[in-house]
Amino acid sequence: MIQASDFLIAARNREFRFFAGVPCSFLTPLMNGVIRDPEAVYVGATSEGEAVAIAAGAWLAGQQTVVMCQNSGLGNTINPLTSLNWPFRIPTLLMVTWRGQPGLQDEPQHELMGRVTERLLSDIQVPHRMLPAETEDIAPALDEALQCMMQHRLPYAFILAKGTVSPEALEEARLPLPPPGKVVDFSSGGKRPQRYAVLERVLAVLPNEAALVATTGYCGRELFALADREQHFYQVGSMGGASAIGLGISLTVHRPVVVLDGDGAALMKLGNLATIGARQPPNLVHIVLDNGVHESTGGQATVSASVDFSGLAHACGYRYCASADDLAGFETALKQALAANGPSLVHTHLKPGVRKSLGRPTLKPADVALRFRAFLTS
Repeated sequence: MIQASDFLIAARNREFRFFAGVPCSFLTPLMNGVIRDPEAVYVGATSEGEAVAIAAGAWLAGQQTVVMCQNSGLGNTINPLTSLNWPFRIPTLLMVTWRGQPGLQDEPQHELMGRVTERLLSDIQVPHRMLPAETEDIAPALDEALQCMMQHRLPYAFILAKGTVSPEALEEARLPLPPPGKVVDFSSGGKRPQRYAVLERVLAVLPNEAALVATTGYCGRELFALADREQHFYQVGSMGGASAIGLGISLTVHRPVVVLDGDGAALMKLGNLATIGARQPPNLVHIVLDNGVHESTGGQATVSASVDFSGLAHACGYRYCASADDLAGFETALKQALAANGPSLVHTHLKPGVRKSLGRPTLKPADVALRFRAFLTS
């Protein structure tokens, strides 16, 4: 059995200082140790997949990251691990508990995942080993993990069995309640623009030092067609993860961070809004481009017609929340959001439509990630 500090000191010596995760009783000692460590940043996520995306954003901003979760939550990480970390070659150290370990008496909901945890990690090509139960074995295990992560730029997992880490008391100050946010409606009932026109306004308004994360689908493709710049991250896959990536970046850098989200993607991961509101990054601007459809898959309707994204953001603790339905209103809202003490959300209503003869980014995702990381850390 090891102490939480045994692992955390060895991890800190290897620059692992950014942690995100969702609790598990097997993780309690280690997570409590991270929370009480003044040199570590811990972000409690609403889901394990969100934690992976937050950590991906922090890595893009120059951090070595750790994601902690229960193996039942490993299922929630499969999408970002395979469609975000894999194509963009974003490493993170996974700490995955082994509930339902064969031979261990556990709750029935953990039985099947307990049987397949190792196989599942192998199937998604995540190298893994057991977290050492002896102090002297921790440093060599971390060196092995770090070498593998640096060589392949992909995640590596430690599987944490019950009783590996001795109990650790929780000393956690609750995040303070955010002050009341401002809600503004610039809607005029006029002609709704298409996404392409809104992206043109975004590029015209944003300062050069701003980082721009574009959600998956046509959004990133249209942004690339307008202007390919080092400060752009064109997300592919991991639908719904853009705002969590933006959060991870905004907690690490001081420059403006702007997320271009879609209505369908934002709805898929509404928990991200709660985490953003709780963490209160002042430099994060979250734009929801709402055309009411899943456009890149054929135009099927989303349920956004009945959703007030600005109201949702306000309820989650965003400091500035605005709505608009034309270009003039959107530009005003964006300028105010950039000047406000965030987090800020701008919800803009669009009409469906895609630029003709739209290509795809010609850069490989892994090259986009390296270029973007160089920009963020410059």
